[in-house]
Amino acid sequence: MHPTITRMQEVVAKGNEDDIKGLLAEDVTFQPPTYWATWTGRDAAAAVLGHVGQVFTDFRYRRVMGDGNDWALEFQCKVGDFDCVGVDLITLNDAGEIQHFEVVMRPYKTIGALREAMNKRVMTDPRFLKFKDALS
Repeated sequence: MHPTITRMQEVVAKGNEDDIKGLLAEDVTFQPPTYWATWTGRDAAAAVLGHVGQVFTDFRYRRVMGDGNDWALEFQCKVGDFDCVGVDLITLNDAGEIQHFEVVMRPYKTIGALREAMNKRVMTDPRFLKFKDALS
C-alpha cells in the first residue's frame, strides 16, 4: 500500500487539520458529498476535512482498494444518530500527495445530517470567509 494512503487512514478520522494538510498537494481539489462545488487548495480542503473529522463518530475504514496513484477507501461511521457508508476516492500526484479527493456517501438522510452539521460549524469558523473564494 502507498505510504500516503496508510498515513491517511491514521489521520483523517481524527480531524487534525495539520496532519491532514501534510498529505495534500498545494492545489488539491476536494469534492464533498454535501456540496456541489469543488474546494481547491490545501488550506481550504484541510479545514473542511478537519471539521468532518469532528462531525463523524465511530469512523473506520473497512476496505482499501487501489494501486499506483488511484485509490478507493470504503468507510463507515455515524453522523449523529445516523449510520453511514461511504468511499473516499483518492488520486495521488507523482510526489505522493493527494491531488484529488472525492467523497461519496449513502444513505441520503445521513448526507442531510452531515450537511446540516457542517453548515453549523462553517458558519462559526471565520476562516471560511476567506475560503469562499477557493470554491471553483
